[in-house]
Amino acid sequence: MRVFVTGGTGLIGSAVVAELLGNGHTVLALARSDASALVAEAAGAEPLRGGLADLDILRAGVAQADGVIHLAFANDFSSPDALAKAVAEESAALATLGEELVGSDRPFVTVSGTPYAPDRASTEADPLPTDGPVGGRGRAVTAVLGLAARGVRSTAVRMPRTVHNQGTGGFAGLLTGIARQTGVSGYPGDGAQRWPAVHALDAAVLFRLALEQAPAGTSWHAVADEGDKVRDIAAVIGRRLGLPVESVPSETYGPLGPIFATDQPSSSTHTRQALGWEPKHPCLLEDLENIQP
Repeated sequence: MRVFVTGGTGLIGSAVVAELLGNGHTVLALARSDASALVAEAAGAEPLRGGLADLDILRAGVAQADGVIHLAFANDFSSPDALAKAVAEESAALATLGEELVGSDRPFVTVSGTPYAPDRASTEADPLPTDGPVGGRGRAVTAVLGLAARGVRSTAVRMPRTVHNQGTGGFAGLLTGIARQTGVSGYPGDGAQRWPAVHALDAAVLFRLALEQAPAGTSWHAVADEGDKVRDIAAVIGRRLGLPVESVPSETYGPLGPIFATDQPSSSTHTRQALGWEPKHPCLLEDLENIQP
């Protein structure tokens, strides 16, 4: 299959591109800069110059592909306005990609986060949130899944709070970065809230399986660790960086503060059973031992 991938040079995207190429697919990768284009080429993909806001470029990418995997996101959490802008940009891109695929029966795999379920681990059957700081992403992905009724084999791979590789990535990576800046390895509240996690290389396998096998309108959980306590994550970070570990105000985390403070364990039982996905790489707490002082 020739697959058009957005976000193909990031932590998750580079793993997905390698997984696709290693399993007989070819890749057309959206590249927003010359540097990204060189990275895509070095990985064995064909670059397509343009960004997520270049809707005509996105249409051209779809026209050249047998399927689409969307991973790109601005990842600007510096302020509520910046986050809202990133969500709006992605929403417009998803709508454009989806419209180009209508009636083709081609696969369209998009990405979201695992949802919150009160007092239990969320499952693939739980709806995505459509309010809050990232509610717009939930609305956009829900619309993509709705394209199943219009001849698109649309699916969503839901990513946990931390997608990691060699000690970097995801919300745990943000905790590490803030710890380096502030001199404290912090956690919000009492730190008993749980975050699910997955290794990027395991997540990449699930994206490929969804592309190849997933029925239209379905959602899947790329969850290897159902939920690590945030204070346990902070403890490893603090030990690796030689910093004190303590509770800090949720405002420390800007617009992500409410999300950071929430207990959000998640299950992937259905995903494993239905698609035969089985994580094989190190868990989060083990991988964080790769953090360098």
